[in-house]
Amino acid sequence: MIIRGVLSGLAGGLALGLFLKWVQWAAGFKVYTLLLNIDFIYPKPLPEWLEFAIHLAVAVFIGIGYVLIADKQRVSGFSKQLALAFFLTLPALLLYFPLSLLAEKEVPPVYDLAAFGWWAAGHLVFVGVMAWIGRGEES
Repeated sequence: MIIRGVLSGLAGGLALGLFLKWVQWAAGFKVYTLLLNIDFIYPKPLPEWLEFAIHLAVAVFIGIGYVLIADKQRVSGFSKQLALAFFLTLPALLLYFPLSLLAEKEVPPVYDLAAFGWWAAGHLVFVGVMAWIGRGEES
């Protein structure tokens, strides 16, 4: 069960990170920079791989929480599993606003609805991948 949670969070986190990196490269919205940014907590520059590892660690914790709750509550059916994954990911999706305000690096402004749309789309990718990889045997 824990391994399934680790794998679902890791896969979802990788998908989210790669998607937002692609958006930043293709469309110019600095949503990948926002995803990895922790300069308001630790002001010294960190290598990208370490910032990405921190992002993946958070994703793994969400994945473990998802699988533990889904199994304990016996959430069956992919649509219900997607709903649970979305509910657990909603706080991360809403972090766009405080992260945009707190960032010292150049990131999208808090009122940039297009950037928020890409951010939300990336988190929906995370939801789908995490729910798919983390689904139980009954799904």
